[in-house]
Amino acid sequence: MKTLDSIPTNKIERASKLVSTGVKIGGNYLRYYGEKLITGEKDTSKLNQNNAKDIYDGLKELKGSALKIAQMLSMEKNLMPKAYVEQFSLAQFSVPPLSGALVKKTIRKYLGADPEVIFDTFATQSENAASIGQVHSATKNGKKLAVKIQYPGVANSISSDLAIVKPIALRMFNLKAKDTEKYFDEVEKKLLEETDYIKELESSQFISESANHISNLKFPKYYPEWTTSRTLTMDWMEGIHLSEFVKLDGFSQEERNRLGQTLWDFYMFQIHGLKKVQADPHPGNFMVSSSLELIAIDFGCIKTIPEDFYVPYFELSKKENIEDIESFKKLLGVLEILLDTDTPEEKAYFIKLFQKMMRLFTLPFHEEHFDFSDPDFWNSISNLSKEFTEDTQLRQMNGNRGSKHFIYMNRTFFGLYHLLHDLKAQISTESFRRYLL
Repeated sequence: MKTLDSIPTNKIERASKLVSTGVKIGGNYLRYYGEKLITGEKDTSKLNQNNAKDIYDGLKELKGSALKIAQMLSMEKNLMPKAYVEQFSLAQFSVPPLSGALVKKTIRKYLGADPEVIFDTFATQSENAASIGQVHSATKNGKKLAVKIQYPGVANSISSDLAIVKPIALRMFNLKAKDTEKYFDEVEKKLLEETDYIKELESSQFISESANHISNLKFPKYYPEWTTSRTLTMDWMEGIHLSEFVKLDGFSQEERNRLGQTLWDFYMFQIHGLKKVQADPHPGNFMVSSSLELIAIDFGCIKTIPEDFYVPYFELSKKENIEDIESFKKLLGVLEILLDTDTPEEKAYFIKLFQKMMRLFTLPFHEEHFDFSDPDFWNSISNLSKEFTEDTQLRQMNGNRGSKHFIYMNRTFFGLYHLLHDLKAQISTESFRRYLL
């Protein structure tokens, strides 16, 4: 695989890369419309494949927050064409790694010596490369280690990347620029936290120590002596990534349920017990051991859940509150979904819309047992997503609504639901309570 000796880090370089990608996409559209004119063919699958590939090829050389956004979008399986989901999912593992020379330079800069001096052995070729960093295998005193190295310039490029993405997001979600700062500030804050490996070390140790009593769940040990703001060292964990496991045949429903239950219990424990949660539940952050234990390996994106959001958020998920219109309206106001500036028409519209959403998305909380492979549930989510994207009235409404905390809490639940769906897991929704202190 091609390796990188440098990464564009300043705003002009990164914007230029995106512009060149845009030119390629424009060419794809010209070819599509030309072929359509000649053949009358209206199938957009080839157009989507070409666009997805060109966008991903541009982002994978930028790395950092630009590639992280692609990784996040790869989880939105009900909102994006299949071609985009397949291409963007490569951001979890399959991106060009840093060259050996740049890896050594980075290690010297942050750990003070060449990797061969610090460790007994060190593989300069990465085991996998993702959006913000790449992982190398090493050994020390007979112990196999995983050393994560952050790509140079990632932290410094976050603000400029978001400045490029912002006008696109405003248009896509019909947001008013003057009222969106709280949302972009939340995203920027979280992305910056993900580039601070000292903070990730602290979060990893806290959550792994707090959740080590959960059955069938394993964590690596972390090593502060080889960890800096841009390098993170932990035990090398043997297993396969969850994304690979779900594609394998030969596992019983009981075994899939066991992994799914562990995943559900772990997330519910974090949310309800710690009021902190790993808010990036994509399959690249989990592994499965040979004995079918779930291994959690990444705690870069941690969302702290404030009490004044936690209470109304979960009150809103209760069936009785969804059906009681006055209670529902009050909670929508507390959560900044209904605004004082809304017209009666807007209030009626958003009450109806959110009732429809909450009746569907909170179904797992209303039953003691839930089957995440249920096709009716997933077809309903897909149909609702399609309905929203095609709703012309919604596009005319002010999209600036909802607490900033929705961004990562909703991302957590959507990601968790998708992982459980991929596992085809049937779980007990209340079993996590035995782990609460």
